[in-house]
Amino acid sequence: MTTSAAPAVGNAMFVHNLRALWAVDPELALRVDAVADDERLPVEPTRSGAWTVQLPTPAGQSVYLHSRHDPELEAQRLVAKVPLEEKFCFVVSGFGLGYHVRALFRRLRGDAFILCTEPSVRLLATAFACVDLAEVIASKRLVILVDHDKARLHERLHAYNTLIMLGARFVAHPPSMQVAGEAQQAFQRLIAEYVTYARMSLLTLVSNAQITCRNIAMNLRTYVSTPPIDVLKDRFAGVPGILISAGPSLARNLDLLAEAKGRAVLIAVQTALKPLMQRGIVPDFVTSLDFHEMSRKFLEGVEGLEAVHLVAEPKATWHVLDHYPGPISLLHSGWATLLLGEELGNRGGLRAGATVAHLALYVAQYMGCNPIIMVGQDLAFTGHVFYVPGVEIHRAWRGELNRFQTIEMKEWERIARNRPILRTVPAAAGGTVYTDELLLTYLEQFEKDIAGMPQTVINATEGGAAIRGTQPMTLREALDRCAREPLDPARFAYRAQTRWHDDSRRVPAAGQLRERLSELDEMSKLCTEFMDLLHELEGLITDPARFNRRLVRVDELRSKVQQSTRAYHIINSATQMIELRRFSADRRLAADEVDEPARAKRQIARDLQFVSGVRDGAAQVREILNNALARLEAAEVSACR
Repeated sequence: MTTSAAPAVGNAMFVHNLRALWAVDPELALRVDAVADDERLPVEPTRSGAWTVQLPTPAGQSVYLHSRHDPELEAQRLVAKVPLEEKFCFVVSGFGLGYHVRALFRRLRGDAFILCTEPSVRLLATAFACVDLAEVIASKRLVILVDHDKARLHERLHAYNTLIMLGARFVAHPPSMQVAGEAQQAFQRLIAEYVTYARMSLLTLVSNAQITCRNIAMNLRTYVSTPPIDVLKDRFAGVPGILISAGPSLARNLDLLAEAKGRAVLIAVQTALKPLMQRGIVPDFVTSLDFHEMSRKFLEGVEGLEAVHLVAEPKATWHVLDHYPGPISLLHSGWATLLLGEELGNRGGLRAGATVAHLALYVAQYMGCNPIIMVGQDLAFTGHVFYVPGVEIHRAWRGELNRFQTIEMKEWERIARNRPILRTVPAAAGGTVYTDELLLTYLEQFEKDIAGMPQTVINATEGGAAIRGTQPMTLREALDRCAREPLDPARFAYRAQTRWHDDSRRVPAAGQLRERLSELDEMSKLCTEFMDLLHELEGLITDPARFNRRLVRVDELRSKVQQSTRAYHIINSATQMIELRRFSADRRLAADEVDEPARAKRQIARDLQFVSGVRDGAAQVREILNNALARLEAAEVSACR
């Protein structure tokens, strides 16, 4: 059988497909469009009139990506074997000419989408000239990855995180695996890591939603009485900043950090504060965002913090902020703004940090530090230990230590009990090192952040996991290259020039909270009426006429809920599980094939669960706001005295 270039209609088909791609993924469209016509792969006609293509394998053989008889029938048989139930993301290894991708798309239910990995842009260009894929592309339910760029992976998949968490299935296109198996396996590893990252991020958000909102509410008096971070914008432009985390490798560099004081901006995470202060190393900044009350242990007994500037997210536990003796700047909080209104609540902010170390990185970038030098950022269990010596957990273990139970044994137990989620990753020193799914999530976030930063980032941890996008270097070498000159003291003059506490905004803040409490009461009444109506509808499913008449009142109540946008968003922020359950129920309902009475029954059950959750959420938020209001009013009384 002879081969030919793309068919005569190839350019018209190519333009048809590429027009759809330009609308959804311009970057990929640009790369596909850059493939010249004569660079497309030679294709062969099949008995059915469709096209196939033959490619070499690494073993020196050749393989057809599709049947030489009927590629479309072959594709339908392949995807017919793919179970669709309970999955909303299908990761297809290999695009080929797109037959199986199109066949799978036509079987998708509800909002499910396809993530296809294909390392050959030439093959994509060839496919676009042969097969009509415009409908699949334009649906925005197909994401194509062509290289192992982690930053682009995050960018393309972020909008699909919830669907990915609801269920992902890997589907291999066998001939593509024969042609580019190594590249496809690398894609699979990359996506598996992203799935872990997405799942951990979403679960953390959902499980911590209420305590996060509680902390923000309890910190409102600090939020309205302290200045924002605006004064720090580019204040240390071009100055080296050292991001100090509490990984086990920090111990080897503590003495050098003492030398770096005054030659670089020292930004410490709160967990590293005690080990630093015990050595007489006073950082310039410390970051805090941990929501748990235990975080106050990181500062207990630490003296000499009066000149250390604390930059914190408002979700940090109020037990830290209430007693911190030095300057405080809280970042913007959307939930605080919902509670207080734009005038009182809006302020400058940064990206939400997954950890205090991520927050420290964002602070360094905001201040203009360059380069940013990371130390103690292991993101892995260097030397099979979890923490740098001297952290608070070691103090908590003291009563358990004896000659049969050492700190090293406790450290290993801490790691080993997470055996089901342990992973190996490339080590900064070569080889591999143990990490776990949570730390892997943090590593993913760092690599994504660093990929988008203009600053040079140096990994001077001298241990732990390799961090893509950083320059590995010893701290000694980094200091000798980048931190030879003393800092200009004028850069710190803002501390004496800034008013760090202002009580004048507390009274109007308390007034705003009282208004929010009234709005929550109205929402609760609305939910109760809605639930009564839904229970009534349950008994009318077999009486369509009466059912439809009562739906008019449902629409009226739904309109009232929509008019109570602020109250709903306040409740939803604190009760993310309600929204996740509704999202999941909607997706599964759209994907399942049931008759109308059964669908109506499930819709009512979904709505009852949701409205009940909103009403319960309103009660929970009311309790949170009452406590926050009491703190603000107590501050008012104290100020009057």
